[in-house]
Amino acid sequence: MADILTPGLHTPPLALYVHIPWCVRKCPYCDFNSHTARSELPEREYLQALLSDLDTEMFRLEQIGGKRALGSIFFGGGTPSLLSPDIIASVIDGARQRLGFHDDIEITLEANPGTVDEAKFKDLFQGGVNRLSLGVQSFQPELLTTLGRIHNGEDAIRAVDKARQAGFDNFNLDLMHGLPGQSLQHAMEDLDTAISLGPTHLSWYQLTIEPNTEFYRHPPQLPEDDTLWEIHENGCERLAQAGYNQYEISAFAQTGKESRHNLNYWRFGDYLAIGAGAHGKLTGSSGDVIRYWKTRLPQHYLSRIDNYTAGEEITPAHEAGVDFLMNALRLREGVEEELLVRRTGVGVSLLEPQLSEARQKGWLQADRLQCTELGYRHLNAVLTHFMD
Repeated sequence: MADILTPGLHTPPLALYVHIPWCVRKCPYCDFNSHTARSELPEREYLQALLSDLDTEMFRLEQIGGKRALGSIFFGGGTPSLLSPDIIASVIDGARQRLGFHDDIEITLEANPGTVDEAKFKDLFQGGVNRLSLGVQSFQPELLTTLGRIHNGEDAIRAVDKARQAGFDNFNLDLMHGLPGQSLQHAMEDLDTAISLGPTHLSWYQLTIEPNTEFYRHPPQLPEDDTLWEIHENGCERLAQAGYNQYEISAFAQTGKESRHNLNYWRFGDYLAIGAGAHGKLTGSSGDVIRYWKTRLPQHYLSRIDNYTAGEEITPAHEAGVDFLMNALRLREGVEEELLVRRTGVGVSLLEPQLSEARQKGWLQADRLQCTELGYRHLNAVLTHFMD
């Protein structure tokens, strides 16, 4: 069947994700692969492992058709801003030498406001980082303490000012809502403060309790559902009035400042992955989707030689359409139907009768893969409909 499905398949755009697994302190809500840095970080050893890992990724690319230039790089964690700027610059240079960059490449680094100063921001900017994502989460001291953050509200405001002085004119603020004991008023105060700082992008998302976290073992008292709904509705309205377009469930951006790296995820592009616990996705020549992940523990990752992959799974081409929809329908504007064919080789007809049923229920637009207002309000039900 794969040979029948692939005539319209195009080579997807390519990104690179780099995982930095260390933090000053593990936050009680965090289920990402992060580990408390209890001593000096093995920066040089980790750099060599990252570059060696990138070489294995080059081999992986060759197996499915050859290298492609990168459209974006994202340094996530953990807390990437714990690393020295010269280490970050060396990873960027290594990626440029091996793959090449598009002229307008977006290179994002996540930073904790408590781990950066103006000199580090300047060095990061000069080393090639052109976009920051600052993990603010809240500006209120009691909530920051509850969340286990190492910074305060003033630190976050100063970090934005220092980033601008260093040359960054494109940055995201991560902000959470639905926090323990948070009222509508306090949530809007946080959002207003964030908007007043003029970020080009806001990731504004509700706290969820995830397994394998401290909050899961000792659940805090979260706001009632009615309060959560009020916060969401009022917040979306305020963001729209301030000129931030909601282009994904929890992503809001000024015009033209959407995260290219995340858009590549949601539009079913490919992405290489290096670093402890990093996850990647590549499209095979027949349309099969290859997802893989690297060994999680930093000490195990550092001890590996030439093989950093811990696991891999393959979705056959004829099943990739559902995988595509799980991502694309998160986007407020959805995608054109033709993109499904270009990314997977799967024709829209193979997703019938689910598409017809979703449109009959008023969940999807008639002429593209996009949720209606009703469908977007009930997105979990829409996605479950296709998964079932």
